[in-house]
Amino acid sequence: MMTDDDRRLLRIAYEEAKAGFGEGGCPIGSVLARDGQVVAQGRNQRVQKGDPIAHGEMDALRKAGRQKTYRDTVLYTSLSPCMMCSGTIVQFGIPRVVIGDTQNFGGNEEFLRKHGVEVVIAEDPDCIALMERFIREKPELWAEDIAE
Repeated sequence: MMTDDDRRLLRIAYEEAKAGFGEGGCPIGSVLARDGQVVAQGRNQRVQKGDPIAHGEMDALRKAGRQKTYRDTVLYTSLSPCMMCSGTIVQFGIPRVVIGDTQNFGGNEEFLRKHGVEVVIAEDPDCIALMERFIREKPELWAEDIAE
């Protein structure tokens, strides 16, 4: 179930995705939050930094720096996390993930659930539309991002 905080924080993830798209990168944004407050936010930086693991979730986690625990956090992501990011969510014990779009990319939601993560799927129209535009306009970059 989506709360007002969820909608607000997912919007920040979307704005990060939009910023990444504007920079010529993959439009995937993420926010790590605790008690409804942003701990860190980030976006996919693979193109901008030439870093193959700089996905949106990873960028937000890097910016969050060391945390004593992640077990009281929520991760918001504009697009369903890949296996690398899903594994990191499980490894860090992040208990809840809010996903903006599973239509353009998905498949790891069950993996997360099997590992005790609460998965909330928003199917946010803005997140979906931005990713659809990216895939349509830059199919080669999208294929690279998902290692196809």
